[in-house]
Amino acid sequence: MFPLLKTRPKARKPAPPETRTLDVAGRLMPLTIKQHDQATRITLRIEPGGRALRMTVPRGLAAREVNAFLDRHQGWLLTKLAKFSTDTGLRDGGKILLRGVSHRIAHTGSLRGLTEVVSVDGSPVLRVSGMPEHVGRRIAAFLKKEARADLERLAAAHAATIQAPIRSISMKDTRSRWGSCSSEGNLSFSWRIVMAPPSVIDYLAAHEVAHLKEMNHGPRFWALCKKLCPGMEEAKSWLKRHGSQLHALDFD
Repeated sequence: MFPLLKTRPKARKPAPPETRTLDVAGRLMPLTIKQHDQATRITLRIEPGGRALRMTVPRGLAAREVNAFLDRHQGWLLTKLAKFSTDTGLRDGGKILLRGVSHRIAHTGSLRGLTEVVSVDGSPVLRVSGMPEHVGRRIAAFLKKEARADLERLAAAHAATIQAPIRSISMKDTRSRWGSCSSEGNLSFSWRIVMAPPSVIDYLAAHEVAHLKEMNHGPRFWALCKKLCPGMEEAKSWLKRHGSQLHALDFD
């Protein structure tokens, strides 16, 4: 007789995440609920910028338990979300950070014209043309251009220091990370970093360039990162304290 062959049980196909809108004291928040085999409890997180929620639950958890958890944590959510203002201030007379410096927004009233930084009575002003409802988009386009100029220059300098070639550099609007580096040498950065002080922008460039040599976050990586950017710890601390504020701005 032939011995019975043992067959491996088929891996369960992960359930697709559930998406819904949660009303938190009148503030409508996108909520993603994901089931996880290894989860033993419910976890609820606020996405960077405070514009969405993410929930992880044990697989098969009853919907009534999910709803009860959300009801119990309404007060907690309300307290945490109060830190994120819904008023972006991206309008005439508002303020926007550029390289760590607050600039007053001045809408020119003209339908055409460049978005540019000027000095008025010794104070920095960002002049924006176009329709009033498009001010946010025009500011975003300006920030992307400025971010690319800064990061291409800084990344090239750091890459030359460690003699590592860069294949490409792209600007994105990622929420989960400020930058990335692929094994092929493609660097990606969040253009929102240009609102941070120059030392923080430099740290981000150094961080991703260091990955060209060390595709990890081990001791050798951090040593190389600090060699490229001696002010690394201060920059990391700034991002931890203020990064969510940069993500919170809605330019649309």
